[in-house]
Order: sequence, then structure tokens, then C-alpha cells
Amino acid sequence: MVNLRGKIITLVLVSVLGFQYAVAQQDAQYTQYMFNTMSVNPAYAGSRGQLSIAGLYRSQWVGLDGAPESQTLNLHSPIRNSKIGYGLSVVNDNIGDGVVQETYFDAVVSYTVDVSLEGKLSFGLKLGGNLLNLDFNGLRNFDVEPVAADNIENRFSPNVGLGMYYHTNKFYAGLSAPNLLQTEHFDNSQRDANSVRFLSKERINFYLITGYVFDLNNNFKFKPALLTKVVGGAPLQVDVSANFLFNDKFTFGAAYRWDAALSGMAGFQITDQLMLGLAYDRETTELGGTQFNDGSFEVFLRFELVKSFQKLVSPRFF
Repeated sequence: MVNLRGKIITLVLVSVLGFQYAVAQQDAQYTQYMFNTMSVNPAYAGSRGQLSIAGLYRSQWVGLDGAPESQTLNLHSPIRNSKIGYGLSVVNDNIGDGVVQETYFDAVVSYTVDVSLEGKLSFGLKLGGNLLNLDFNGLRNFDVEPVAADNIENRFSPNVGLGMYYHTNKFYAGLSAPNLLQTEHFDNSQRDANSVRFLSKERINFYLITGYVFDLNNNFKFKPALLTKVVGGAPLQVDVSANFLFNDKFTFGAAYRWDAALSGMAGFQITDQLMLGLAYDRETTELGGTQFNDGSFEVFLRFELVKSFQKLVSPRFF
């Protein structure tokens, strides 16, 4: 059983690191992306009209030793009496219980212009970078021999991202590339014939997001949403979701990640300032049927200050 677990986690690490070939690494994925928009589009900063602080924890493929875990923390706000928004973001990804650990630190600024009576168009810029740690000795924890490659400790790679975000009281759409620099972390292709040859490269991830809020009656709102991610050398990712909001308090819905997973979501607006969200994914791939995979879980928590910039406030639904 341990050896089988080791084989599975090795496959996971291979998919991330790209043994024997160049790989296009993808950004972390989130089921509750509609509540974590600044992580994929810097132009979203300040669009909620108040200081917003959000944290998200994702545990991928629960039951599989060394499966990916992600944590995000971001805050953003408009600057009073201006068209400028700002934000800070930290994202940490951990795979293989420390075999691969990557942390992103980003500062974000946005500028918003009125394009119609209700429509606002924002432009966002993100500056930051990431720290990468690779410890191949950790493979021993999965009954796998470490590969013949050098470890990496706290290697910093700068990056820059751009985004556009348009929204009204009911509709939103955004286009972004959060990381424009294609970083090559290492290439040991010149090593001897007995060593593993691979190139770890972070490619540009392009995102398209959109959604619309329908008022079904005085108590119910319905919001279908779409996230599409394109990255060279990797399959197209399409996330389709449908959420209902009842009495401005309870959120519930479902999502489908094309050819990958089905998800259920629920949220509760505990107070006007505090929201809690939960999500569960079940893989539709062969991995979803293994005895070591109990699905993926997300917990989301958002705190917002009292709405003080009324003219910029968006509906709570996005």
C-alpha cells in the first residue's frame, strides 16, 4: 500500500516538475474563485468599495499523502475620493509535504474609469515574485528514492502581471495574465547520463472570468459564472459554476471543472462584515476513484469594513 501511495505521489510530482521534458506549470486552482478574484486578476483590487481581507485554504485530493495544499491571503481597498485601488496578496503552494513549496508575494494597484452610467472599467498591475524550495530528499517519505538533481532553497523569481476588469451592478468580466514572466527554475540537461533530466518552467497563465446576477425575486439571486484558463503546454481549463443567494445571507451552488471535477459550494454571511464559504470537489478522472482520494476541500473566510465608499460598492455576490 505504501509503495502504491509512493507511485501516486511520484506521478503528482512528475506532473508538476516535468521529469524528462519541459513542463508548463499552472497556477493553483480554486473552486471558490468567484470569492477570490484578486488572486487571478489584479484589476479587481478595490472594486468592492471597502477594505476587504480574505483567506482561503485548499486541500487537494484528501487521503493521498503529499497531495497539494494551497493557502491564500489577500487584502484590497479603494483609496477614498480617488479612482485608485490597492492590494496585497500572499499565496503558498505545498506539494509532497515540503518536496515542492512555492510562495508568492504580490503588491497590486488598479485604476478605475467610468465608461457608462453603471459600467466601470478597471486596469490592474501586479508586481511581486515567488520563493521556490525543492527538497528531493523528501521523496523518501513516500518510499521513493530521491532523484539525481540539486535541491533548491529560497530561490526568488520576480514577476509582473496585468489585468482588466469591467463590472456593473449585475455583470462582470475580466481578462488577465497574473504572471507574465516565464521563469525557468533550473535545467540539469548537461549532467551525466545517469541523472534525471528536466526543465521546470512557469508559463504565462491567461484568465477569462465572467458572471451575471439575476434577481429571481425579493429573496433569491442567481449567478452563473465562468472561469477559463489557458496556458501553453497544458489542457484548457474551464470552470462553470451556478450559485444562489438567499436573503443576502446563504449561498449555495455547484460547479463543474471541464473533464476534471464536480463541486458543491455553500456560504454564510455571518454578519455584514464576515462571510464563511465551503467547497468540496470530487474528481471525475481516474484519480477520483482511488482509495486514497477523498476529494478536495476549501474553506474561505472574508472580512470587510463598513461600506464607506458607496459609489464603488458592488453587489455582495461578486
